[in-house]
Formats: sequence, C-alpha cells, structure tokens
Amino acid sequence: MEELEKIALKYALANAVRYGGKAKVNAVVAKVLGERPDLRPRARDVVEVVKRVVGRINSMSLEEQKSMLEKLAPELLERRAKPEERGLPPLPRAREGKVVTRFAPNPDFALHLGNARPAILSYAYAQKYKGRFILRFEDTDPRTKAPLPNAYDLIREDLKWLGIRWDEEYIQSLRMEIYYEHARRLLERGKAYVCTCPSETVRKLRAEGKRCRCANRPLEAQLELWDKMLEGAFGEGEATLRVLTDISHPNPSVRDWIAFRIIDTDKHPHPLVRAKYVVWPTYNFACAVDDHLMGITHVLRAKEHEVNTVKQSYIYRHFGWEMPVVVHFGKIILEGAVLSKSKMREGLKKGIFTGFDDPRLATLAALRRRGFLPQAIWDLILEVGIRPSSAVVSPKKLYALNRKYLEPKANRYMFVPDPAVLELEGLSREAKAEIPYHPSYPERGRRRISLKVSGGRGEVYIPKSDAETLASGREFRLLGLANFRTVSTRPLKAVFLNVDPEYAKRRKLPILQWCPVDDYVEVTVLRPKGDELEEVQGVGEAYLKELSPGAQIQFFRFGFVKLEAREEDRLTFIYTHD
Repeated sequence: MEELEKIALKYALANAVRYGGKAKVNAVVAKVLGERPDLRPRARDVVEVVKRVVGRINSMSLEEQKSMLEKLAPELLERRAKPEERGLPPLPRAREGKVVTRFAPNPDFALHLGNARPAILSYAYAQKYKGRFILRFEDTDPRTKAPLPNAYDLIREDLKWLGIRWDEEYIQSLRMEIYYEHARRLLERGKAYVCTCPSETVRKLRAEGKRCRCANRPLEAQLELWDKMLEGAFGEGEATLRVLTDISHPNPSVRDWIAFRIIDTDKHPHPLVRAKYVVWPTYNFACAVDDHLMGITHVLRAKEHEVNTVKQSYIYRHFGWEMPVVVHFGKIILEGAVLSKSKMREGLKKGIFTGFDDPRLATLAALRRRGFLPQAIWDLILEVGIRPSSAVVSPKKLYALNRKYLEPKANRYMFVPDPAVLELEGLSREAKAEIPYHPSYPERGRRRISLKVSGGRGEVYIPKSDAETLASGREFRLLGLANFRTVSTRPLKAVFLNVDPEYAKRRKLPILQWCPVDDYVEVTVLRPKGDELEEVQGVGEAYLKELSPGAQIQFFRFGFVKLEAREEDRLTFIYTHD
C-alpha cells in the first residue's frame, strides 16, 4: 500500500502541474495501472488510494506541487528549454557569473507583446550566463509619461506570468537623492550647467551648433542656481540642467541634452511621491546613472534607443565609468494588432476598449485572458532573437506556437453556435454517445451524452450554418452518436442509418456537433474580430457545467476557448484562436 501511494503521488503531482494545479483521478489511475499492470485485479483499491492522494495534492498550491515533483520525480516535470538550447547567440564580453541585465519599463501602461521582447531576452541571457536580472521602474516623468498607480503591480504580474523572476527591484522615483548627488558631482566636474534661457533661444542655438552663455557661468553660480532649482525658485520651463556634449554633433538632439527639468507636481502629482519633488531627471540621465550603480553589464533594447545610447555615453565619459555592452534590436510588429501605448491609451479613454485586458489588444494581460500560454510568447521572442531588423509576425504564427502547448492540454467539448432544431427518426429507445475528453489521451476518460427518445424520435440542436447545408438525401454523422440521412428540410428531419464510424469515414460524411434539446447549457463566446468584440451565442453540452473559470478547452470545429465566467445556466468563454 505504501508503494502504491508513492506511485500515485508522483503521477498526481505530474498531472496537477501539467493542468494548472488540479489532478484528475481517472488520469492518475490510468498512469498507475500502466506502470503496475499487476494491480489491475485490485483496481477498486487503486481508485480509493488515488482519490485520497489527489485530494491532498489538489489542496496544495501550484508552486508547492512543482517543488514536490522536482524532489520526487523530476523526470516527470515538463521543463522549458534552456536559453542556450533556443539558439541565443553569445553576448560580447560576457563572462559566466558576471553578466547583469535589466528590464526597465515605464509604468505608464500595462506591458504588451513588444515589451515582452526586452524582458524575455534580458532574463534569458542572465540565465544563460548564470548572472543577475534586475527589474527597474523608470517613472521620472510625472507629466508627459505619467505613471499609473496600478501599472507597477500589473507589470510585476505580467513578468511572473511569463516565468520571469528578478533578483533585485528598483523604482527610480524613490532614488531622487541619488540623481541629485550625481548632478552636483557633474556640475563640480564642469560637465554640466544650469540653463535659464527660453526654450526658443536654446532650440535656435542648438540648430546652429552654438552653446548658450549659461555654460560660461562660474562653478559657484552654477551650484547656486542648482540649489535654487531644488528649492523651487523656478517654475516649469524656467531652468534646466544640461549635459556638456559635442555642440556640433550631427544629431541636434544630442547637443547639450537636458538632464533635469522642472515639473509642477502640484498640478501633476506623482503616484508614489506626490509633490515631494519638482526637479526631475530625464530618462537618459537616470538610466545612465542607474545602469552604472547597479552594475549592468549588458543592455538589450530596441533600435529606437540608439540615439539615447549616444546621449548616455557622455555620462559615462564624464564620470570615467565603463560603458556596458549595448545590443539594439528591431521592433516586433504583430499584423493587425495595436502595439502603440498612445493608441491603446486613447482607445481606453474613449471607451473603445474595456480595459488593459480587452481581448482585442495585444497586451500581455489581454493575451493571458484569452488563453495564450507564456511558453508560446517565449518561443516567439527567442525565435525572433536579437536581430537588428524589425520582425513582422503574423497572428497565425503566434496561434501555431500557442496551439503546440494548448492542444494537448485542452479537452474537447461540443458547442452549437446559433442553434437550429433537427428532428431525428428511427432511433432505438436508448441513444447514447460516448465521447472521449481528448482523442490523444484516452486515460482522461469519456463522457456519455444521452438523447431522450420517444416513439423512435428525438430532437437535437445543431449549428444553423450546418443545418443550411443538409439538403434532402444528404448523409451526415452526429459526433459520437450515429449516422443519418436528411429526409426533410422544412422542418429539418433526418432518419437513422447506423452507428458505424467506419461507414462515415468511408463515405467522408460531415461530422456535426450537437446538443440534446432538453439537456444543455447556454454559452456566450466573446470573440475579437478586428476592432469589434463579437458575442457568439449558442448552446453547449451539459458537461461544460463541470468546468471551473480559467479552464481552457477546445470546441469542436470552432476553436480554443477559455472559461471566463459562469452563472446559473450560462457560461461565458473568451475565444483564444482556431
């Protein structure tokens, strides 16, 4: 009995981990008897033991299950391929145990598919070289890129869903004194100056490759003006701190770029520090200082940051720091998807989208809600890799990657969209269909769907689109039940032929999903369709009532769906893909 419990335990853990934390008794019993066929005469005892073990395992968290399976039977734990197995090219100047990467999002919105690229690549390289990975929130612009209070947790949740774990976390708005200290040091080195010129004057001079007279002030005057900036003596636009660069640089934006500016935080309070500060570092200053202080050795980011890399190089040069290795890659463009934060934000503001997880969006929250699995996102990102050119990805590519992981996980059920009544004749007193939950995994069991028969007749729902194809005399098969021939189209009637599935195969009969008219559950499927969110109404087999919210299944001839909500007699699913 003790040995039996050990066998049941490892298979219950493996089944639970594979299917989101809940093991199935039938599946575990099948595995146990497969390993120990000599126990088949004692199948009843095996079932009782498995029930006890499954009950205990299902009361544990998924993380606890994974940890226990790792100890008891690591060979049964499905593992994600290591980064080096995915073909990631070597990083320049990378040494094992010394690589430090970071993901530095602006918490002004939820993460989308494009953001997943630097996050996954940076984390994968840290793993590849047994280094460290840092999460840093870059939130020092409370005006034009105002952080959202809930975005910090949304980003953390997205990263955890992707399987990304960070060694350290920093929030830039809580590090302001550090930036102030380095600004003063830069002034003292004569590598920055406080500019009080009108922005129009500065813009004109920069275009001409000339520096304003503010740079000529003595150090004492520069430090005094800096202190006045911190004290709030200047309003917005009245003073900035500029970094000395090549004033004749080919790119005018690089010429003496702004390191600090004044923001009225009474009008634009920061969600974390409110109005505590009025002088805020720009992205390039805070980023350069933090990358150095945090020991970042390799920065992986989009090509759009190439100019920022040039700007930040001046901070490293002025302080005598070693510049990290910077790898720029192209964008990911998902055909037909909106990946622009500004466009998504505008859509939310206008009420076009219902939230960050609106199924029409390509945010990670939306993809997670629809039923995409993190392994598919990883596969896509690592396949695209760090190529410098932009990658245009077809949704079908993402669907195919997700289907690879979802197909073995998702059990099959019958759903009848836009139902039409079909009358059946010539039935026996018992009409039952036995349908496996998954054709490739018979150990998951089968379900029996009975059709109420009276006087040799019964009624079922079939999709209206199928009903319209059933011309008189046409033969078809009702999934798992029997073969029929249409004898009338108005009303729609069919006569029983036989139950032989081989008959249907030989004659290549269409196979229709169906539901008994007296035993079903109402179903709504929310399906993204371009800019619209279509509601597909229909009925589904009664066994759908056994599902819990979050369950991912496949509707025959319809596609993969995820159960979102359940009411008394209605289930609402989100469409994943075909």
